[in-house]
Amino acid sequence: MRRSHSRAVPWLIAAAALSGFLAIAGGYVKARAASPTGSPTATAANSTTACARCHAEAKTEPSTPMGRALELPGSNPTVTAHPRLAFQKAGYSYLVETKDGKTTYSVTDGKTTMAIPVLWSLGAGNQTWVLEREGKLYESLVSYYLAIDGLDITTGDELIKPHTLEEAMGRPIEDREKKACFGCHSTNSVTGGQVNLEHLHPGVLCARCHEGTEAHLADTLRGKDGPTPPALSKLSSEDMSNFCGQCHRSWETVVRGPWRGEVNVRFQPYRLANSRCFDGADPRISCVACHNPHQPLEQDSGFYDGKCLACHAPASQPAQQAATPTVSQSTPPIANGAKTCPVAKENCVGCHMPRVNMLGGHLTFTDHQIRIVKPGTPYPN
Repeated sequence: MRRSHSRAVPWLIAAAALSGFLAIAGGYVKARAASPTGSPTATAANSTTACARCHAEAKTEPSTPMGRALELPGSNPTVTAHPRLAFQKAGYSYLVETKDGKTTYSVTDGKTTMAIPVLWSLGAGNQTWVLEREGKLYESLVSYYLAIDGLDITTGDELIKPHTLEEAMGRPIEDREKKACFGCHSTNSVTGGQVNLEHLHPGVLCARCHEGTEAHLADTLRGKDGPTPPALSKLSSEDMSNFCGQCHRSWETVVRGPWRGEVNVRFQPYRLANSRCFDGADPRISCVACHNPHQPLEQDSGFYDGKCLACHAPASQPAQQAATPTVSQSTPPIANGAKTCPVAKENCVGCHMPRVNMLGGHLTFTDHQIRIVKPGTPYPN
């Protein structure tokens, strides 16, 4: 079976066995006791630190783009390095200014100025700001882009033509979108289906993906030998795609949504599922077969050659299989009639996973729809 897009993935839990960390565990207990409500704001960070005593992944994950997916005032390296960012568009002037650890986002039409403190910065590198005004949340109409080292209109808002200062300031964020924004960029901000920003911890930490982390830690502190939840790496390729697709957009989400054309290159699970070689039961095409979510994204295209050759290699070269650590040694060297490339055996992604520029080149995404790309061929939606 290649895939079944209608099948929903359960929200699986995974946790780590922890031992020999009394000092850190003590800090965790004190953090819980210090808050009468048991606020996860403190416990998210402390539990991640405790996980790191046994799991190296917990040491490196906070420095990844996911770990830095949301920044709070005073700890945002992007605006600290750019204390004054200015931009003009359609008769409005924007200024994002940072002083003494506080960032202010302001827009003026030349007569009136609206200035709002930035409370949440979404994105590591490229960055969009979430603003609060009169009890409502807004997505900033302009964002920072690394490619131009400056401001421009926020991706997805290009068609907005503001008629008022408030419209020029930002786009209102409805409840459903608010849940998605904070749920994917932070930890403990959504509990019981409700957004609670008081409990937010910036970035994607252990507890965000491995539900049950705190309960497992508590069991360990009590010396209780509780059940160990299954590791997420055990998910099938299809279920892993759906799991990652909770934030990166699953195949089903994109098909039912409004995203058509090159804009959906951002949604890697959807694009990957459209690949001819995608097999929901084959671990060699899983998200984690190529990407370790606990490590920074590997930028060297040659790194991925072994991943491609795990399937696209002659049967006489089964050693390529070792390039994908999650693959069982019993897995056949060729899957679904995968052919060998007659052109090259290196830089596979350079030809078969083209890079697509968006927003005038400000953003570039690798297209995960693996295919033979011919010059002049239109983008396959």
